[in-house]
Amino acid sequence: MYTQSFSVPDDTGQKIKAVAAIEPPELMAKFDARIDADGRIEPQDWMPDAYRKTLVRQISQHAHSEIVGMLPEGNWISRAPSLKRKAILIAKVQDEGGHGQYLYSAAETLGVSRADLLDALHSGKAKYSSIFNYPTLNWADVGTIGWLVDGAAIMNQVPLCRCSYGPYSRAMIRVCKEESFHQRQGYEALLVMMRGTDEQKAMVQDSVNRWWWKCLAMFGPPDADSPHSAQGMRWGIKRVSNDDLRQKFIDATVPQAKVLGITLPDPDLKWNEERGHYDYGQIDWDEFWTTVNGNGPCNKERLSTRVKAHNDGQWVRDAALAHARKQQQRAMKEAA
Repeated sequence: MYTQSFSVPDDTGQKIKAVAAIEPPELMAKFDARIDADGRIEPQDWMPDAYRKTLVRQISQHAHSEIVGMLPEGNWISRAPSLKRKAILIAKVQDEGGHGQYLYSAAETLGVSRADLLDALHSGKAKYSSIFNYPTLNWADVGTIGWLVDGAAIMNQVPLCRCSYGPYSRAMIRVCKEESFHQRQGYEALLVMMRGTDEQKAMVQDSVNRWWWKCLAMFGPPDADSPHSAQGMRWGIKRVSNDDLRQKFIDATVPQAKVLGITLPDPDLKWNEERGHYDYGQIDWDEFWTTVNGNGPCNKERLSTRVKAHNDGQWVRDAALAHARKQQQRAMKEAA
């Protein structure tokens, strides 16, 4: 999923127990009962402060990831190899922007302002998915991102359709439908390239070699090292553990790679008959944390581009607000 809120440590986890201890026992009991019954928490319902903070953190991080995630592929819109590919890519990037809007709106139902959320992103205080801090070096990367990155995101996001917080779970239903299209278009683009020249085939293999391990890291560190996963699963925010999601993704992707005719870059990847799953090699978690902490290949570039786009668009926001004020004034005059 385009969020690492259960993987990136901050002070939230340290405060959960203390906050829970001072919550009204009667309200806390009702909240726990609804969670235990697999019910939904709505914005008007009482909720523990730690639950609210965790949701703000996860949903906003997810929204930031969708918005920043437009950049690596948007870089290729003007260089797409055909009008068809250009139209598909424009539609996909537009979808990602829409996903960000859905998610920012869901976060706002928790009492936070969009301006504050964006300030946290632009200042570097808020995180977004580390996967978007890597460069797209050639056209095959656009297809690989669709197949592997969006494929990993779907594996993470489908369980969020059952998230205990109503606005988030409902937003994810549409997001997942659109992400499924993104995954299919990426896979189809790679299939076309793999039917092409030897140079195109080599380009696809090189792209998969560079992105495979980074996609496995997207699911977050092993469950034992993920600081907030247990509490998130207790609250029904997170439904499936990091390790289980990663295994499910690998099991689903290996057969797809065989159809493509490419080799996944893991010499330890093999079917384990006893487990009924594929075994796989060690992920480079040092690289993962280096990138999460702001020192990846494109961290600074992505953030500066995002800040510039926000600043350059200020006149549009000002114009929209001015128009809304005029419309309101006109409606008040007509009503009078």
